[in-house]
Amino acid sequence: MASISPDKLKLVTVLSIDGGGVRGIIPATILAFLEEKLQELDGPDARIADYFDVVAGTSTGGLLTAMLTAPNTNGRPLFAAKDLARFYIHHSPKIFRQKYWVRSKIAGKLRMVCGPKYDGKYLHALLRRYLGDLRLDRTLTNVVIPTFDIAYLQPTIFSSFELKHQPSKNVLLSDISISTSAAPTFFPAHYFETKDENGRRRAFNLVDGGLAANNPTLCAMNQISQHIILGGDDFFPVKPVDYGKFMVISLGCGSNRNRRYSAKAAAKWGIFNWLIKNGTAPIIDMFNSASADMVDIHLCVLFRALRSDQNYLRIQYDQLTGSAGSIDDCSKENMDKLVRIGKKLLNKNVSRVDLETGRIVEVPGVGTNAGQLAKFAKQLSYERRRRQNQLPY
Repeated sequence: MASISPDKLKLVTVLSIDGGGVRGIIPATILAFLEEKLQELDGPDARIADYFDVVAGTSTGGLLTAMLTAPNTNGRPLFAAKDLARFYIHHSPKIFRQKYWVRSKIAGKLRMVCGPKYDGKYLHALLRRYLGDLRLDRTLTNVVIPTFDIAYLQPTIFSSFELKHQPSKNVLLSDISISTSAAPTFFPAHYFETKDENGRRRAFNLVDGGLAANNPTLCAMNQISQHIILGGDDFFPVKPVDYGKFMVISLGCGSNRNRRYSAKAAAKWGIFNWLIKNGTAPIIDMFNSASADMVDIHLCVLFRALRSDQNYLRIQYDQLTGSAGSIDDCSKENMDKLVRIGKKLLNKNVSRVDLETGRIVEVPGVGTNAGQLAKFAKQLSYERRRRQNQLPY
């Protein structure tokens, strides 16, 4: 876990990744571009974790967070960003493998009523294999990964900042990753226990972090702010918190704004239609979209009020259609489509959520997402070198 001397810190750099199942291929494609730009500036060994004070992720974003920040045997990130999309493409068909008797629509609906759609065994074994005995305190930079504890009906946030005061949360990264991705109806809830130094047990009964914060950007900023207020020594010693010092890149997994549900139709829905409707899961779509959009709206207002618009970059695609909107369609055709969407998104102009309509609209005169990421890469590179060499700010 990174520690930064207050006298060297002028910016707090935050990377945040939404939840979205197999659609994690979209932010993975964008992260590969960002890391490539950092490597152009600082050499081929540059990695995302070298530049961000905090990486936050929910659900599939939590998996990406662990992959980017967990150390390998050489003390470097387990994955380069360019390998993330390939990881999804290779493993997703086995993660989302259905039993032969579940593949019909009717059997699939019955299965989701009687139990989760997938048993999660392949995903669990995969995470155990890659993350091994690594715990939260071993990450190469600070991380924030939300989950939801169904025993207490409240969020449980695994945060590097809380370990000093809550050592019982220093759990295996594999347990955190399994928990944050345990989407209700899709994967089973995850149970595990920890012990503190006095042998006291703590039980965790966790499901997908998307129930708490599908877009974990604000959650990450709150964790940093609380750390500062409580006198943490890793960040700038300013009270109250100077939000103008935050530099944030927030990546979505895509949504479908063209999908509309009618109150007249929904008034007649039963449990099946709320869970499965025309190949979608309306209740999950609504939870995730509402959670992510409220955070984006709040941060747009905050950064505008601080006249720091240039310090906040949200990249989200809101026109997913068909299979691309699914969180578990892992056909080769769909995954290739998600890669193309990620690349297409790089060439689209920077956009902001419209506070009236909730739709994403272009910001005039700012340029493309790729152009902004290149600018952010230069800022990230300079900030890192400035800290190392105490260059002028």
